[in-house]
Amino acid sequence: MSNTMRGVYTNLTKIRRTVFKEVARIAYQGGVDVDGDGVIDTDQYGWVDQLPYEIIPGDVATYRESVFIERAVVGERIRLAMGLPLQGVDKPAMLSEGVAEAAKPETYYEPPLINVINFACNACEDNVYRVSDACQGCMAHPCREICPKGAISFVDGKAHIDQEKCIKCGRCASVCPYSAIHHYERPCAAACGMNAIGSDEQGRAKIDYDKCVSCGQCLVNCPFGAIADKSQIFQVIQAVRAGKEVIAEVAPAFVGQFGGKGNVDKLRQAFKELGFSGMEEVALGADLCAVQEAGDFLEEVPEKIPFMGTSCCPAWSVMAKKEFPEHADCISMALTPMTLTARLIRKQHPDAKIVFVGPCSAKKLEAQRRSVKSEVDFVLTFEEMAGMMEAKGIDYTKLAGEGSSDFEVASTDGRNFAVAGGVANAVVNAIHRDDPSRIVKIANAEGLDNCRKMLKDAIKGKYDGYLLEGMACPGGCVAGAGTLQAINKTAAMVKAYAKKSAQRNAPDNAYIDWIPELERMDGPVDAVAESSEALKPQGDAE
Repeated sequence: MSNTMRGVYTNLTKIRRTVFKEVARIAYQGGVDVDGDGVIDTDQYGWVDQLPYEIIPGDVATYRESVFIERAVVGERIRLAMGLPLQGVDKPAMLSEGVAEAAKPETYYEPPLINVINFACNACEDNVYRVSDACQGCMAHPCREICPKGAISFVDGKAHIDQEKCIKCGRCASVCPYSAIHHYERPCAAACGMNAIGSDEQGRAKIDYDKCVSCGQCLVNCPFGAIADKSQIFQVIQAVRAGKEVIAEVAPAFVGQFGGKGNVDKLRQAFKELGFSGMEEVALGADLCAVQEAGDFLEEVPEKIPFMGTSCCPAWSVMAKKEFPEHADCISMALTPMTLTARLIRKQHPDAKIVFVGPCSAKKLEAQRRSVKSEVDFVLTFEEMAGMMEAKGIDYTKLAGEGSSDFEVASTDGRNFAVAGGVANAVVNAIHRDDPSRIVKIANAEGLDNCRKMLKDAIKGKYDGYLLEGMACPGGCVAGAGTLQAINKTAAMVKAYAKKSAQRNAPDNAYIDWIPELERMDGPVDAVAESSEALKPQGDAE
């Protein structure tokens, strides 16, 4: 039952966003008055040690069994929000350790990106069948009769499952007329399409970084807030305060995230008040990506490869290449919209710091890859961006705006990249611009489990000649781990906003002629190797 909490404002949401806000607030201030002399101390970081007490005041626990555990968890979240590694509780350490280095705008966080805060984990049971109080002890006993291992007996008139004998087949649950047998899964593990979450010796969640692709679905589905990713809020603000030219490239899923209905003028004003020098829409790069992929499809399918998968979702792309290396060439080599947009901005602003702002945790991993680091300096999620806005007292809905009601660059198809099915549709429309008679069949999948099934079927020959669209997040980019609003609501708003574009299809974009200058000139890139390098903790590097 993954994604059951999405779009619901919970205690976890409150804490997560409060941490982002407070880290951003102090970063904008440049520090705090540590010694009480009325002067902001920019070179002292004792405020980091004080921050958990401001976020969790008093001496009575509100969320967990102890206020000390609450503060310790918040402390780890503060470190992650500043791009710092977890500390744990097994040795004495000041929360502020390492902050001086993190305060430099050129600092990149060290892997891993996705982290489990061990002492916050509830050690949930995973893949276990248990009998509930709804059992009526009926005469038929179908659960016992169907069990192939004799794992079910009756104790005091109620069914009982011997966990040592149970093989987790689920047959008992399927035949119980009262639905009294429940299947319990660890929420983070159930949401992980890579089967990357196991257990440590204490039964707590443990991430296998050889499998993880940083989609972030585990962190938004953990009801105890034990999983979090690192942020670059602190470093972005340092770059702004240093007077650098900082330009945001904003993913098309921005519509409705901060309120409003795609008010570009308000968004532009918000970025200006946050200290950004400018803002561009990533849907521009989506148009270029669609045209690139259309050209690749026309040239290669089926003459060179049996099918072609889209490239824009980095989690899907890396999963496909990692698990099916013999078919890696069937995944498009086109640059992602994030990278194409960044290269276009870099052409015009060579010294700028470029910040991708979007819904996606996997984009943080993509930006950490060696071949992408020089293109994109920082990645922020919409949720992190909202924390920055709150820190500056910006109410997006009340902004007057700067008069520009549209980016006036990207097409309807490019903007619809944010919604499941939108990428494939954009590529097909671009194909038909070059070859109107070409029949292009599409298969698309949402969620990495379904993406894997689709790819297996394609390899077996089911999708010869097809264009395959894979999206790691169920619903597409609008369901990314860094979003603020309910998935269906955002999808509808993105589609409505996309229709307002003066350009219908990707080839209508005025920057299409720039593609030859922006394309990768340094040969093929091993995305799997680069992602693995960016994922693993330093001590695990081979």
